[in-house]
Amino acid sequence: MTILGIATSTVAALVRPITASEHDREAVGERFARATWTAISEPGDRVASRVIESIGAETALGSLIDDREGGMLQHALADAGAEIDDAELTDAVKRWVPRISKPDALLAFRQAARFGVSLLVPGDPEWPAGFADLGDHAPHALWVRGHRQAITALDHSIAIVGARAATGYGEHVTIEVASGLVDRGYAIVSGAAYGIDGAAHRAALASSGTTIAFLAGGLDRFYPSGHETLLGRIVDNGAAVSEVPCGVAPTKWRFLQRNRLIAAAARATVVIEAGSRSGSLNTAGHAAALGRPLGAVPGPVTSSASAGCHRLLREYDAACVTNADEMAELAPLDHAAIVDEQPSERPEDAVDPAGTRIRLLDALAPRSARTVEKIAAISGLAIDRVRAELGLLALEGLVRERAGGWVRSAP
Repeated sequence: MTILGIATSTVAALVRPITASEHDREAVGERFARATWTAISEPGDRVASRVIESIGAETALGSLIDDREGGMLQHALADAGAEIDDAELTDAVKRWVPRISKPDALLAFRQAARFGVSLLVPGDPEWPAGFADLGDHAPHALWVRGHRQAITALDHSIAIVGARAATGYGEHVTIEVASGLVDRGYAIVSGAAYGIDGAAHRAALASSGTTIAFLAGGLDRFYPSGHETLLGRIVDNGAAVSEVPCGVAPTKWRFLQRNRLIAAAARATVVIEAGSRSGSLNTAGHAAALGRPLGAVPGPVTSSASAGCHRLLREYDAACVTNADEMAELAPLDHAAIVDEQPSERPEDAVDPAGTRIRLLDALAPRSARTVEKIAAISGLAIDRVRAELGLLALEGLVRERAGGWVRSAP
């Protein structure tokens, strides 16, 4: 048996390590197809989303592979009663077909396993609820590097964005409010760019909070490169997220499309500092269009770095916010729900603040033995660290060694 021309066993070996070992053939096929669609269609592709929702990712991709003129895809959509303009579909097929590449698809999965990246699809428990508001512009799947469970913190998060060329004033305000929001139980969402984004992530980490970075390129190569260390810390304590697979480079278009994910994922968006042409205004525009609460921090009227914030206050009906309390009022929390869902409240996390044990256990299967090298590739940890932690986990009876490698012990 095959899935899209690739042996079922090969596809399962690629998909299960970065999703879940118990997925059946149908779930494996759907995840493989959705992951492949993240490579052949650009982020926010409305036609691709409608095709996938109408006939399923695997059927849609199979039809496209079997008939690269799009005829089979048109028939499948017609049989499903989908109403998609023929001209739109024809143009879309011309965009997609040149990107169909079996080697690229296989490489994306192998790179994901190598860097400890996992795959999320709609319907998974961690899938951000806010993406439902994106409609046809929602992502087909998400690639996550770091703690998969950290994605659930988006339910009580605030996005902090702003200028790359931040002033000392902007960075000072960012550090103060990000730390204050973490103290109040919020996770911090941003885009890991220089300036305000970086300051927001650093402040959240310094306050032992959860922070999530949405990137515009593949997670096998962090961008910007100057934030590689920062992104490494984010991955160790939270998560980095992208809707494009490993090997895909960030582009201007993908940055703009990435911004819609930030706005949709967080419960509110705050712009700390922004020039008149700042990309953070694009994020603010998405937040306003989605009906998310929007806040802006005022700055000196003589500062060009705050011109964008003043425009948001004047033209977008953004709330004027100056401290963490005022920002928290944009999206009040249900503290009881947060206590119930926070992974840090679990007893095992009290002795595993960096999440190393969780990453190792997630990288192990209950039946299929994996070598230390394989576990290191999936978890993203150094081989020496893996060996040491496996020994400790074995003493606790959580893992066991057998011929061929290590397996997770049954509960």
